Amino acid sequence: MKIIIAGAGEVGFHLAKLLSFESQDITLIDNEKANLTYADTHLDIKVVKGNSASLTVLNEAAVSSADLMIAVTSSETTNFTTCVLAKQLGVKSTVARISNTEYVSSIGDIDFKSLGIDELISPEELASDEIQLLIDQSAFSNSHEFEDGALTMRGTTLQEGAPFIGKTVKEAAEVYPGVHFMPIAIQRSGTQFTMIPRGDTVFNKHDQVYFTTLPEGVDELYNLMGSSKEKIQNVMILGGGRVGIKTARDLSERGYYVKLVEINKTKANEIADMLPQTLVIHGDGRDVDLLNEENLTDMDAFISVTGNSETNIMTCLMAKSKNVKKTIALVENIDYFELSQSIGIDTLINKKLLAANSIFRYVRRGDVVDVAKLHNMNAEILEFIVNEQSKVLGKKIKDFEFPRSASIGGVIREGKGIIALGDFEILPGDRVLVCCLPRSIKRVERLFL
Repeated sequence: MKIIIAGAGEVGFHLAKLLSFESQDITLIDNEKANLTYADTHLDIKVVKGNSASLTVLNEAAVSSADLMIAVTSSETTNFTTCVLAKQLGVKSTVARISNTEYVSSIGDIDFKSLGIDELISPEELASDEIQLLIDQSAFSNSHEFEDGALTMRGTTLQEGAPFIGKTVKEAAEVYPGVHFMPIAIQRSGTQFTMIPRGDTVFNKHDQVYFTTLPEGVDELYNLMGSSKEKIQNVMILGGGRVGIKTARDLSERGYYVKLVEINKTKANEIADMLPQTLVIHGDGRDVDLLNEENLTDMDAFISVTGNSETNIMTCLMAKSKNVKKTIALVENIDYFELSQSIGIDTLINKKLLAANSIFRYVRRGDVVDVAKLHNMNAEILEFIVNEQSKVLGKKIKDFEFPRSASIGGVIREGKGIIALGDFEILPGDRVLVCCLPRSIKRVERLFL
């Protein structure tokens, strides 16, 4: 697949890196020579220096023969213009990164596709949505909803004493009548090895495990993890950027009591006017005395989303030391994900990974409508729509020619989630969730073409 990426910043470089590992034909455009030099020497890609909104630059990148244009520069206007021009020049699909979230909420009113923009993504909005999902499911470290929650992916670390420990996947499923959840990936403590579990796979202490579950299976998971769902009501947010503001607004509107701490006085006053339901505090969130004065110990959740990853991590650790139930830190360095569980922070979120999840469905072959990469694991879960040509059509799951490094996480049929076992037969229009390691993606894609 020929893909052109405009913008070699944090999101663009990360996408180029991931896609180049899959031997995609990648061209990266950027104004800054330094950004391109680093990408050119570290990745197997082509680079073009210049403004992606220039016809000359787009033609140099051979946009007319490209399958996908991804515009993720820091300029919203440049991204819009790049996609519109690229579409006119013949690219098949376009994705534009935006910072103004009102465009996302206006999709029903404005036909962006007619302008040449097939998809709008806002990493800030994706981060805010992820935070809210994690607040709703406090015991889990990662979450992703498919089809408005018909099936949900949950990630957690098995703590000592959890009833799961020492049981096989089959034994754990037999604890409850009926199957409402399915383990899809496991990473053993202290390793970087991701496995796709089978019926005889044993759960060990401190395993990081991802599940797909029906709504009614969430309580079962809580019980089997040996924990209960913590009630979250009081939330403190550190950082008044786009992520902090949107998260505060949405949580306040849903009835949470929210305090937002912003170091810039002018910005704090502006946010206070914007968010009348949120208590906005002007101050330095790194000041322990300030947080104690604002009753940090009474908070159920602490969310640190400043522009500094280290500040976010350290303040979350401090909040955890005050026995705050749920801590969430926004980080830019993906390497930090390996530290999250060992240092005690409940969840790290990264805008680059969230943006990549949103974009990857355009890269995958077959009718892929959603993709979620598993945090800190070398695996992803894809949602395929079964069509009349799909090789799995009319077959039972046990008869699939499926690689060992992939498994079915569930099926969504007519809007209803199903934890599908071996005798389940696939019908046209079914949405099938598949968790797989990178080496098996192409084999899985062929089954759904």
